[in-house]
Amino acid sequence: MKFKASELIINNDGSIYHLNLLPEDLATTIITVGDPDRVNSVTKYFDTIEVSKQKREFKTETGYYKGKRITVISTGIGTDNIDIVFNELDALVNINFKTRTIKSNHTSLDIIRIGTSGSIQNTIPIDSFLMSELAVGFDSLLHFYDSKHIQHKAISEAIVTQTNWSEDKSKPYVVSYNENLGRKFKSDRVINGFTATNVGFYGPQSRILRLPLQDNQLNDKLADFSFEGNKITNLEMETAGIYGLAKLLGHKAVSMNAILANRTTGDFSENPDKIIDDLIEYCLNKLVA
Repeated sequence: MKFKASELIINNDGSIYHLNLLPEDLATTIITVGDPDRVNSVTKYFDTIEVSKQKREFKTETGYYKGKRITVISTGIGTDNIDIVFNELDALVNINFKTRTIKSNHTSLDIIRIGTSGSIQNTIPIDSFLMSELAVGFDSLLHFYDSKHIQHKAISEAIVTQTNWSEDKSKPYVVSYNENLGRKFKSDRVINGFTATNVGFYGPQSRILRLPLQDNQLNDKLADFSFEGNKITNLEMETAGIYGLAKLLGHKAVSMNAILANRTTGDFSENPDKIIDDLIEYCLNKLVA
């Protein structure tokens, strides 16, 4: 099948439409961050940087850390951006741009999200590291794809039942990390978690400023949720989309979270930059261990 120009959009210089990257710009190990400014927080540790490009919120740098070639890319916030970034990353390695056809040999990427998050369990302290073994998406991204075969339907149905989920909201979907990739990052320093990916920062995460909420008790219901010993641990805005698209496209993904806030106690990290920097160093060293 040859992809039409309207479906696979390639810039005049041969780069992919949004990311502005050429296939040779990309390493097969990729770190994603939300904030474009955080790309430099990772690559400041690199020995060399060979690629540095930015278009819109998508900033990319590729270089070497202790001999390992790594790409760091900013996704912006939210699973809508994840849809763009992951489809275009996959296209860079698995579609021939000259023939506009799928390559015969599939390339699998290792993708590590380094992000920030807030805990909804009082047993998870601020300034801790959390790895998302499971993620529930409260956005609708995965429902636009043929994805039921990668979803944990029983868990999502339990969430709907236990939280009395509003039928006006998108149905939750639950996906898991890549266990083999995740194993690289496990240690006594890391808490294993079940992450909720929200569609916004304020109302969807039960923050109240000037707008009333549809369900004032939602965070409490999520914190109380339990399915075969699995409890929802933290809130953020990308992980479920990352896990879902990575699985569908044949890539490995793991999400590493710096816990900056505890929503149950109302505490926030006194030095958020330090915990983020510590997590970056931790992940880089685990990649080359």
